[in-house]
Formats: sequence, C-alpha cells, structure tokens
Amino acid sequence: MMRTGLLGGSFNPAHRGHRHISLRALDALDLDEIWWLVSPGNPLKPAKGMAPLAARFASARRAARRARIRPTIIEADLGTRFTADTLRKLLRRYPRRRFLWLMGADNLAQFHRWRDWRAIARMVPIAVVGRPGYYEAALTAPAMGWLRRYVRPAAEARHWTSWSLPSLVLLRLPPDHSSATALRAADPQWHETAIKPFYLMALRDGVTRKPLPGRRPFAPQRTRSE
Repeated sequence: MMRTGLLGGSFNPAHRGHRHISLRALDALDLDEIWWLVSPGNPLKPAKGMAPLAARFASARRAARRARIRPTIIEADLGTRFTADTLRKLLRRYPRRRFLWLMGADNLAQFHRWRDWRAIARMVPIAVVGRPGYYEAALTAPAMGWLRRYVRPAAEARHWTSWSLPSLVLLRLPPDHSSATALRAADPQWHETAIKPFYLMALRDGVTRKPLPGRRPFAPQRTRSE
C-alpha cells in the first residue's frame, strides 16, 4: 500500500509555500509521496485571473522538482470538478493506495461550503496544516462543529492508516508566508513566462504519464540550407 497524500488547489501559480508544507507533511505523516491535484477549475474561485491549466501545471512541476511530489491534472482525465467526486474515482482506480487529504487551515475555514464535505471526511483521513492568519478561523469554522469529535492527536499522525473514519489531524508546522496572490500582484503575466518552456518539452502528467492536452509538439526551426 502506497501512503499517498493529496493536495488539491489551483496552483495559480505553485510556489515555495506549497513545496514547504508538502515536504513537512511527507515527514510528519510518513507519506511515500504527495500528489498535487492541479484543478482544471475550482468551483469556489472566480475564473477571472485564473491562468491556463497548462501554465499552472508547468509551475507546479517546477516547484515540485527533486521531491517526492507528483503534479497531476488527473481531475481533467477523470472528468471531475468536486473533491468528493474525485476521491470516489481515485479510490476505485487505485485500490492499492491509501489516500490522505491534505489541506491548509484556510480551506478548513470554508470546508462547509464544499460539496459533500461530510462524505469527503468519511472517505479519507484529513490533515490540516496551519497557515498564518487562518488557524483561529479554522478552529471556529462551521465544519469543525461536526469534525471536532474526530480530531486525532498530532503525535499519532504517522499512524493515520490505522484510524477509523472520519478522522482529522491538525499539524503545527513551521509557517511559510508565500502567497500566490502576492506573486500574481508582483508579476501579473507570470503564466506567459511559465508556459513558454511547456511548449518546448514533452511534459507528461506526473500520475497518468499522459501528455498534457493541447501541448504543441516541439519542432526545431529549420535553417535556410534546409
């Protein structure tokens, strides 16, 4: 059984904060690897300002290099937009994996707005990583009124595969103040830079190994003598 963490998000763009919490979670939860689920479209985020999927995947691949992290657009392959639907299909497709959902405290604060959020908690354990400015809001979030009875001690986090469901663990990891919002403000055209190497490389999905849809094959420029 591969112990696999799932970190979903827009990755608009991916940054060192995503990498930081992933590397820490790999150790704290004794994971074999983490999949970054680069969302084709987050139902809770406006489409305006959202970079193309190809650019967001390219930024995730760059941020995940040389780590046990696999960026993937498998939700586009599965045809799902909502986390509950994605988990149902992943659990059927990969029966030899044990999945854990990894989220930031900012997501826990709005977890009650996710479709079938209780069903999500009944399918996989959830690990919540503290994020600067959101931890207190997460602890008083509407979803915690129901989830609080299922909270597990952080000292037992490495044993999550033996937990009954629902189960939730709150991880206090060293903070990283990186922000995709700040990165977009500093460089509104970041996706144009990210997408250029995407067309020059045979990028494949980190999980399915399929070529990314819409990628133009690289063709070397011909010289005049040709």
